[in-house]
Amino acid sequence: MAGPSKQTPDFGALISKTGLGGEVHQHAPDDGERLTTAQGVVIADNQNSLRAGAPGPTLMEDFALREKIFHFDHERIPERVVHARGYGAHGTFICTRALGDVTRAAPFATEGQETEVFVRFSTVAGSKGSPDLARDVRGFSVKFYTSEGNWDLVGNNIPVFFIQDAIKFPDLVHAVKPAPDRGFPQAQSAHDNFWDFISLTPEAMHMIMWQMSDRTIPRSFTTMEGFGVHTFRFVSAEGKSTFVKFHWKPRMGLQSVVWDEAVKSNGADPDRHRRDLWDAIERGDFPEWDLGVQMFDQDFADSFAFDVLDPTKLIPEEECPVELIGTLRLDRAVDNFFAETEQVAFCTANVIPGIDFSDDPLLQGRNFSYLDTQLKRLGGPNFTKLPVNQPRGCLVSNYQQDGHMQTEHRKGRINYEPNGWGEGPRAHPLEGYVSYKQQVTGDKVRLRPESFSDHYSQARQFYISQTASEQGHILAALAFELSKCTEPAIRERMVAHLMHIDTELAESAAEKLGMTDMPEPPPAAQPTQMGLKPSAALSIQSPSPDSFKGRVLGVLISDGFDGGLLMALKTAVKKEGGVVRIVAPKIGGAMCSSDNLHPVTDQLGGAPSVLFDAVAILPGEQSLSASPAAIDFLKDAHVHCKHIGASESAMDLIAACGLNSAQDDGMHRLSDPASAQAFVTACRTQRFWEREAAILP
Repeated sequence: MAGPSKQTPDFGALISKTGLGGEVHQHAPDDGERLTTAQGVVIADNQNSLRAGAPGPTLMEDFALREKIFHFDHERIPERVVHARGYGAHGTFICTRALGDVTRAAPFATEGQETEVFVRFSTVAGSKGSPDLARDVRGFSVKFYTSEGNWDLVGNNIPVFFIQDAIKFPDLVHAVKPAPDRGFPQAQSAHDNFWDFISLTPEAMHMIMWQMSDRTIPRSFTTMEGFGVHTFRFVSAEGKSTFVKFHWKPRMGLQSVVWDEAVKSNGADPDRHRRDLWDAIERGDFPEWDLGVQMFDQDFADSFAFDVLDPTKLIPEEECPVELIGTLRLDRAVDNFFAETEQVAFCTANVIPGIDFSDDPLLQGRNFSYLDTQLKRLGGPNFTKLPVNQPRGCLVSNYQQDGHMQTEHRKGRINYEPNGWGEGPRAHPLEGYVSYKQQVTGDKVRLRPESFSDHYSQARQFYISQTASEQGHILAALAFELSKCTEPAIRERMVAHLMHIDTELAESAAEKLGMTDMPEPPPAAQPTQMGLKPSAALSIQSPSPDSFKGRVLGVLISDGFDGGLLMALKTAVKKEGGVVRIVAPKIGGAMCSSDNLHPVTDQLGGAPSVLFDAVAILPGEQSLSASPAAIDFLKDAHVHCKHIGASESAMDLIAACGLNSAQDDGMHRLSDPASAQAFVTACRTQRFWEREAAILP
């Protein structure tokens, strides 16, 4: 019998080397890397503790065991209270429009200038182990390693927030997190505590419309927007201030999933978002976003219908256009998830010359909070020495010393400033950071301005900006979430708030919740402005995407399938810049009609259609009509309004799903290369939403 090949390990030899189940036979290692202790001592045996005799007790002097277990016991650091579930990547920001006349900020100094960045996406409410597709706000934070220091643009995928003042943030987070007595629900807002808090917080109503929309169940990180949320300032070299709001626009366009799809995706692949980003970078399909800014002066701020410092409000793009000034490209995955993604420390207060704060009270509180958070999580004040947090491209020089894990030290006797020795760094009034000179007056009070008191108008504006399909999703989300509240009073309070936003929405929600009487709307500090116009930029579906780039077509095959038709689909998808994954009953492959074994990427039982953007069904002589997994595959694709391509041989599966009479323009007959190309072209619209009205109750 031939010896083991390089592809097939000799497991007997491996067992003898590791000493499993018997005597250890040490083998001299090759010239490869040596295993050592943290002190650099080469380890002779990493499989057995030091004992007093083979059956005897372990000896305390085994420093290799002690060190290994000690480090293992301390591997975990406290997870973030919010944004614990995150994923990051490295990339580059390229300035496409210089803003030297508006700001002295280094990334925008010259057209074509490149700045290294690290980006972390996250969910807000869930723990590190929660699924990616929970209904939740997404974090979208970017660390710019500029030539003048690190700038952190710490944002979300929604441009507004629940609250107006940071003093309420602990209560918001406590309310949305698992209840302290029972420790659940995880990564969900569908429970009494959250909606009790929200129903008593009218300022949250605008954000609630966003949270109940499809924005909180995005298809991927690469198909969602990012926002700086707050109003910041650009400051020029001459000290002139311009207000600015930041927007990240995905080049792949906006896309979300539907709720049933999200629930099933979490079961099929709870890491879907992180896997999607990793795979895109690995195959060289680097995700990109354009950075846009809304810039305006004090006159615009004074004339705008709402206070630009109110974090529960946005400025419609129709009133202040978003100007594109740069492109973000993510082109390198992390080398070590813990060292980079977990240890990266963002802070809204990390700004550079040319970027300054506004008086937004939520932003002011965030500036105070983040440093405390990093100190708790990372164990001491020297977290800036961790590689992912270190400034790059600029010299760091100061008199900060000692503390946990200090890795740098200044030589000599000088550790203070000013000093008379003529040594060490000094402040520089011309090159250094200078805050915008702003006159501040007023009484010292705990009071919010009257201009913050309109809580319903923009909530209504967002709702009427959605398509009919999106409005239906908001209604369904409200009904689902509020149905999880056991206290009728909470449901009634929420429906009462909806009366100020849209009467029909409130009545429909009440009907779905089984309420027999409509509650009276609560007193409003300001009446809803009914004349605000819809904003197309607030909808995901309108306009719909017009590209299949970066999307995934799942092709279900079985033995005897048409290999030529599959090749035509692959060619068409590749031309679009998409990805094809082949699904079959067995992972070992499927025989095409020419009796050639075709490799597959996914086994049918582990690859439901929720993992794909569109599907094609190409069964062969092996019928799939009796396969429960195949029936679910097709039924789910249909109910989720996906484009479906089907060969003639798929008709029995369509019949088994009861879809003979439900065929529509989103179901495409596949017969030749031309029909395959037409099908993939139709997939550019991502969904066939017209089907939804026919299948929803």
